[in-house]
Amino acid sequence: MLEQRSRSYESDDEERGACEWCEYALVITLATILLIGVSALTVFWVIFYREGYGWADDLPEKQFNLHPTLMIGGFVTFSGFSVLLYRICRCFRRIYVKLLHAIFHALAFPCIVIGFLAVFDFHNKKGINNFYSLHSWIGFVAMGLFGLQYAVGFFSFLLLLICSKGTASFRASLVPIHAAFGILTFVLGACACLTGLTEKALFTLGAERYSGLPDEGVVINVIGVTTVAITIIVMYILSRDRFKSQTSDRRISVEL
Repeated sequence: MLEQRSRSYESDDEERGACEWCEYALVITLATILLIGVSALTVFWVIFYREGYGWADDLPEKQFNLHPTLMIGGFVTFSGFSVLLYRICRCFRRIYVKLLHAIFHALAFPCIVIGFLAVFDFHNKKGINNFYSLHSWIGFVAMGLFGLQYAVGFFSFLLLLICSKGTASFRASLVPIHAAFGILTFVLGACACLTGLTEKALFTLGAERYSGLPDEGVVINVIGVTTVAITIIVMYILSRDRFKSQTSDRRISVEL
């Protein structure tokens, strides 16, 4: 009797483990597809409906097109992958995951900087005021937090390479702060992209035409909905403790 009950418990554990693995594979795959897809869809929108890219005094609109593409690429795609790496690369050594995390942040950084410079210069060329809208305010806060996160992450990673044992307690105290502000930066970046897409649709298409839901309006809305879906899935993955790395809790608490 006891042997049958023990076998039943083992069977339940195996089934639960298989279900959790299927859930993990499904949400990680979906997140990866959406993170890449939202940038691809943005490039399609700009090329097909907005005449592509450029950076010249006589082509300010094409210069502006760099702004939504690079901001979505930086704040959503690269930052999203950077946040999820600690769930995707569960079997990697933690030092390698940190390195990949830094690389994706390094890819996001020039995207955000160039995207900001593109729209800032576009406004100056067109005589439009800067930082007057809710979108620009949210974006400014998101950029500030991203820069702060990047500096803290680089500093702590450098300390890890120079003096791993001597800075262990300091880096351990930074872990929850760095993680919390990383999630906040990602969410704020997604909000900035959503408000920017709405602003662009209203300015370019006009409220009356946009309300008629033209093809370009549908594409813009799909980009926005995809961004919302990415945010929901990323937050869900981060909330699942069982998706975390298999590294022991002690080692995680020591390393940043």
